Amino acid sequence: MKAFVLDENITKYTFGKPFDTETVFLKGTEITRENIEFFKINKEEKFNLTYNMDISQIVFGLGENQRGINKRGGIYESFCKDEPNHTPNKKSLYGAHNFIVLDGNEKFGVFVDFPGKVVFDVGFSNNNELKISLGEENFDIYIINGKNARSIVRKFLSLIGESYVPPKWAFGYQQSRWSYKNENTVLNIADSFIKNDIPCDAIYLDIDYMDKFKDFTIDSDNFPYFESFIKRMKNKGFRLVPIIDAGVKIEKGYNVYEEGVEKGYFCTDTEGKNFTAAVWPGLCHFPDFLNKEARRWFGLKYKILANIGIEGFWNDMNEPALFYTKRGLKEALNEVKECEGKNLDVYSFFNLRSKFSNISSADEDYKSIYHNVDGNKVNHYKVHNMYGYNMLKSASEGLKEVYNNKRFLLFSRASYIGMHKYGGIWTGDNHSWWEHILLNIKMMASLNMCGFLYIGADTGGFSTDANSQLVIRWTQFSIFTPLFRNHSSMGTRNQEPFSFDDKTTDVLRNVIKFRYALIPYIYSEYMKAVINNDMYFIPICFEYDDKTSRRIENQLLVGGSIMIAPVYEENSAGRYVYCPEDMLLWKVSDFKNRKFNVVKKGHMYLDVELDEIPIFIRKDNILVIGNTASNVDSLDNRELNVIAFVENKAEYIYYDDDGISFDYKKGNYSKITIKIEKTKNDYNIDVKNSKNSFLNKLNFEIVDQEGTLSKKTIYI
Repeated sequence: MKAFVLDENITKYTFGKPFDTETVFLKGTEITRENIEFFKINKEEKFNLTYNMDISQIVFGLGENQRGINKRGGIYESFCKDEPNHTPNKKSLYGAHNFIVLDGNEKFGVFVDFPGKVVFDVGFSNNNELKISLGEENFDIYIINGKNARSIVRKFLSLIGESYVPPKWAFGYQQSRWSYKNENTVLNIADSFIKNDIPCDAIYLDIDYMDKFKDFTIDSDNFPYFESFIKRMKNKGFRLVPIIDAGVKIEKGYNVYEEGVEKGYFCTDTEGKNFTAAVWPGLCHFPDFLNKEARRWFGLKYKILANIGIEGFWNDMNEPALFYTKRGLKEALNEVKECEGKNLDVYSFFNLRSKFSNISSADEDYKSIYHNVDGNKVNHYKVHNMYGYNMLKSASEGLKEVYNNKRFLLFSRASYIGMHKYGGIWTGDNHSWWEHILLNIKMMASLNMCGFLYIGADTGGFSTDANSQLVIRWTQFSIFTPLFRNHSSMGTRNQEPFSFDDKTTDVLRNVIKFRYALIPYIYSEYMKAVINNDMYFIPICFEYDDKTSRRIENQLLVGGSIMIAPVYEENSAGRYVYCPEDMLLWKVSDFKNRKFNVVKKGHMYLDVELDEIPIFIRKDNILVIGNTASNVDSLDNRELNVIAFVENKAEYIYYDDDGISFDYKKGNYSKITIKIEKTKNDYNIDVKNSKNSFLNKLNFEIVDQEGTLSKKTIYI
């Protein structure tokens, strides 16, 4: 073991010869240390690190995973997995995010930088023991000290680098469904948004748009004039966002396949031949994204679509998902032959069934894949969690090489810490279950802790049928997620906002319009989180460290000014809410109508009708909202509304930029500082405007501790 001090609060411990994930670039100063801080090391069988937790200790982190914000009591496998059934018994989902924060008598963070399987047993086997298990002794582990959980997270975020920033239009509402099979279908969806006066910025193209499910191809029968179709949709106010999958179809004459074979850019098997497994197109090869040359080759393919007007991509199936291999299929079919004509008892039948249920994404198949990493042959199983990471990195780097100062929408299903620099993630193939709204709420802060800011779920649920109430309640939460996409599966009930009854359409219209009014605040808070290495979604106990706040997992702080308490249970017309301080409650149905109430610190039952969204503005804080529009490009935010809850004085920094380029990295953005100070009978308002701002008017609605409303207008 070697130890390195990166700064006074961060120590890196290196065991063996770790694979360089390129997540952390700081090297540090080597020091002499015999033991790793806080942990005991056990090298028997598997490499284990153990820590004795105190009874009060909360364990935050692990990003996209099951259970609560507090991970204590669970066991988690960090191994990217194509797992569509997010039931509580599952240990792995699509992401691998090996960062935790322990907050008790001792407070510290732990990042295990290892791209293979890592098991976190957080008081599951032994109530008071944290055990981290790795299959080998080749990894880096970082111990991060701080005075509280929030400061530890911020130190970690500064360690792993700045988060991805999408174009501003990607903060608008986005509509997707597997089954938008041709131009007419997509046009009908777009026209329905326009007809129903519902804002929308993007419509997604799932695998239906491809020629026989081949990446970077177009089905010429269903989309015969694709380039002109993109322009036609843009003129209507919609961008098209196509899917790109990891598997490349084996087909003579398909240039991506033939180039990959010719140049040796695919992963290989144990015999050195191109690894073969089936996904959507049938048998495929898989680009070796850990090979720098192959990564650049595939990344530059995105320009095929970008050059004709596509401005966003979602990368899917990149754990990688494997439907079957010839090996697995042969074994399963041989088992069928063995069982043919037999009287199968329970064990024989279960064995037969397992042959097929376990055929997909099998460990045995992952262990037979190899990568070329700088000329070295590396087994895939040891670096499995890097595959989706490097696919998205491929897209990001390829597009930047061609369009060096243009932001593209990019997000992925599989991920590892470090991928946050190149794009966002969505939380995968969830279900139209009420439980998954709550799971969505709990995942958001955990993902922010791991660097992922551009995040969201399939609003309404991907699989199974959604009723209108579920779509409404889920949409009411999703208006706060940076990635705001409704997505569903072919064969399920349509869940576009105009697919239900008129009353539901009216409610969803108002909710989505409110999202567009919130974009000035959402974008400002998102960008400040990027620049300041901070979180956008924050557990309330990170800000209010009282005993009750430490137990609350179904409420979140969104940025610095507001708290949300979404309704996530069926047939509920309200919910219990804990206010850690006096707050200003705004129940939004029609956001143009303002009805505010001061609610006192403590517990309360809050009535929330189906068309209402409760927003709590924190004391001495400010919420800025703008206007609505049919899409983000049409927003006119030269005039903003400022809603403030002021006991003494409040301050807010409003951020904005061009939403298109990377010029914000050069300091080309606007910052407006708004200060409100309560005097005896009035308020002093001070607004400092930067030279880059287009803002010219602020309408103030200020509420004091007694609930008295004052209105003022400031021209800038």
